[in-house]
Amino acid sequence: MANIIVLAPQGQVGWELTRCAQTLGNVITLGREQLDLSNPEQIRRVVSELQPRVILNGAAYTAVDKAEQEPELAHQINAKAVEVLAEVAKQQQALLVHYSTDYVFDGSQPTPYREQDAVAPLGVYGASKLAGEQAIASVGCDYFIFRTAWVYGMRGKNFLLTMQRLARERDELRVVADQWGAPTWSRSIAEATAQIVAQVLSPTNPIDARALSGIYHLTCAGQTNWCEFARAIIAASPKQPVVHAIRSEEYPTPAKRPQYSVLDNQKLRETFGIQLPAWEQALNLCLHSNEA
Repeated sequence: MANIIVLAPQGQVGWELTRCAQTLGNVITLGREQLDLSNPEQIRRVVSELQPRVILNGAAYTAVDKAEQEPELAHQINAKAVEVLAEVAKQQQALLVHYSTDYVFDGSQPTPYREQDAVAPLGVYGASKLAGEQAIASVGCDYFIFRTAWVYGMRGKNFLLTMQRLARERDELRVVADQWGAPTWSRSIAEATAQIVAQVLSPTNPIDARALSGIYHLTCAGQTNWCEFARAIIAASPKQPVVHAIRSEEYPTPAKRPQYSVLDNQKLRETFGIQLPAWEQALNLCLHSNEA
């Protein structure tokens, strides 16, 4: 069986990837204890020794606001370590699957962003993720970069868990209503990834990963704003505070967010025959998965 490495198996995407990839090969997880992403030589040695067929990189520096104060660390994890992974993948003739973000765009476009649209990150986090994309492409390994957005799940730190906590603590919430995107469940990301990797590893009719290498947008269907997303979460909570809509300027943050970062998933659908569910459906599945 092919060796499949999952980086950051305790992260919200990595945790789901570990489970979804079990049927595809021999899954090997590398957390912080096994792999220090600030150590390029360790990355080269550990990953090379495992001789992977596929590397699923669920690791990332995702603290958007904190990145403004830690630009070097954000770039180390999101760009420099990624470049080393790409180099090892090329050496091992492995497929590198990497996740990027809607934050590579400035949000000024009024229609869903396509893969070829101009990038213009507004902050350090987006810039570091863009640098990671560019590093992979320049190395020239077999790769799929999946840009996703507004990722949430029942683990880690994310908007869903924050809203659930605040619903228990407060009677009123104030949430930004002028930033638009597509909330995307971490399990939806992992399931789509597993389906695509299965096409690559098919023993009878594998797709050509080299020919299809590139960037793909991968988010749940539809769009909403943070306030409406919060209301959908609160609607399923035992205690339901009132959620007030506010403007972005009423909730200033160290890092500026794109006002509109909906991603067009047509390329993913046409290339791999995969389409993620509507964000409302995925949210409902996520909330009920926690009850099981």
